[in-house]
Amino acid sequence: MNVSATKSSLRHDWTREEIRRIYRQPLPDLLFSAQQLHREFHDPRRVQFCRLLSVKTGGCPEDCAYCPQSAHYKTDVARGGLLPIEEVTEFAERARSEGATRVCMGAAWRQVHDGEDFERVLEMVRRVAQLGMEVCCSLGMLDDTQAKRLADAGLTAYNHNLDTSPEFYGQIITTRNYGDRLRTLTAVRKAGITICCGGIVGLGESDDDRIGLLHQLATLDPHPESVPINALERVAGTPLEHQQPLDPLVYVRTIATARNLMPASMVRLSAGRRSLSREAVALCFVAGANSLFIGEKLLTTPNADPEDDAAMLHSLGLEPLPLR
Repeated sequence: MNVSATKSSLRHDWTREEIRRIYRQPLPDLLFSAQQLHREFHDPRRVQFCRLLSVKTGGCPEDCAYCPQSAHYKTDVARGGLLPIEEVTEFAERARSEGATRVCMGAAWRQVHDGEDFERVLEMVRRVAQLGMEVCCSLGMLDDTQAKRLADAGLTAYNHNLDTSPEFYGQIITTRNYGDRLRTLTAVRKAGITICCGGIVGLGESDDDRIGLLHQLATLDPHPESVPINALERVAGTPLEHQQPLDPLVYVRTIATARNLMPASMVRLSAGRRSLSREAVALCFVAGANSLFIGEKLLTTPNADPEDDAAMLHSLGLEPLPLR
């Protein structure tokens, strides 16, 4: 099949049918093509470590069906105010000592509002950037001016996931629409900030929905520099708490397809990784993933044990990407 991108010409004109053919290949063929492209664009022995911190937790007015921070659901997540700047800086310093080169900060907001809290987030960005680390924020929707201010503060990337296909989106979120998400991505790109944008598998979506999500991402021009692929964390109290467990090979197949379509992007193993066996995670790296989130917690849900991660990466012969 001659539909994969080459280094000389990244494609942004993929059709859904082309993506469907890639996604539905026999898994060995899909992994082979993904690994070839991965080696063309990246060092296959290096994995970027990221740390994720919730700087403002709970009480979000959005109704995302997977999210324990939504004010619409009764979960064990306690609502909290914005963290002190010094606490965030100390977290980033610890993350750097653990081998992380990227710190991501999430706030449970629907959108950014100008004022004291936003000023504090801007200072958090400045502090982390001064450590020489990549710094990413996920703060909800924002406008052109706010994006420019984040860029001026030293923000490397802005995370704003599309979550799923446009067709399935309304079954997961009703408090904002797909267009809202795309407008935020446009503001981020206009400000010169790189885009971190991916989705979640295991929401109850179909193969066609996963293909639709990948089509949306792969036809952005340029591609998102960072593509996090999350597996659903089934959290008690959310509408998706009883969702059927995800087939790990569907997760692997999604990652491999993302690598085929967006070979220059960082493809990140994100939430839900602790539900995967070590062998399934190894297949994700074969499929072209080259980043993972380390640490005991991701925003509000548990993450894989750091000692287990270290042992797994050692057994695979993989090393952390060094600080540049």
